[in-house]
Amino acid sequence: MSKSKSAAKRHKQSIKKKIRNRHIRSTVKSAVKEVRTAISDDAGNAGKTLSKSASVIARAGSKGVLHKKTVARKVSRLSKAVHKAASGK
Repeated sequence: MSKSKSAAKRHKQSIKKKIRNRHIRSTVKSAVKEVRTAISDDAGNAGKTLSKSASVIARAGSKGVLHKKTVARKVSRLSKAVHKAASGK
């Protein structure tokens, strides 16, 4: 265990952040998966799903869980896939 009070506090804070970050990363993965399934199902609601997922991903970036360039890359790739699926119909 930690030797000082400040080290003990930092350890407790890191555990809290780890739990929060894991939850947010899981939410991002689920959001990306929803968009991918909407694209493959050809249900026509991929655009709405994309906008919801983009906000979830952006929120993860604003909380510091994902880097801002990672956020931009994920949203860009998803939107590219949605537009490609829409134009392919």
